[in-house]
Amino acid sequence: MPKKTSKQTFPPTVNIYVTAGFNNTLVTVADSKGNTLIWHSCGRAGFKGTRKSTPFAATTTVKQVVDQLEAKHVSSAKVFLKGPGPGRDAALKTLKHSKIKLTLLADVTPIPHNGCRLKKPKRG
Repeated sequence: MPKKTSKQTFPPTVNIYVTAGFNNTLVTVADSKGNTLIWHSCGRAGFKGTRKSTPFAATTTVKQVVDQLEAKHVSSAKVFLKGPGPGRDAALKTLKHSKIKLTLLADVTPIPHNGCRLKKPKRG
């Protein structure tokens, strides 16, 4: 029976999902099948409380993810941004200035269309 190794192989192209909320910024790296390879958040980067919701915290978080990807020789990535938080633009700027080539940049923020159903009007 072959021995399992703990070394994880990374594909040359990955998907990077950045979720920028008002309280935190989450970064998930997945392969083309959707399997999570790396995840990181501002809390995991060492920020607590209201400092997690700053652009600097998002920059630090994305920088740590980019360093891991560069160490694994990832050459290109597709980026999917979601949410209206303050870390959104800072995360994108950090990704653009990295050595990883961005092949796709998509905004996948859910937008309500037509809103909720209205209440029944009162009679009389």
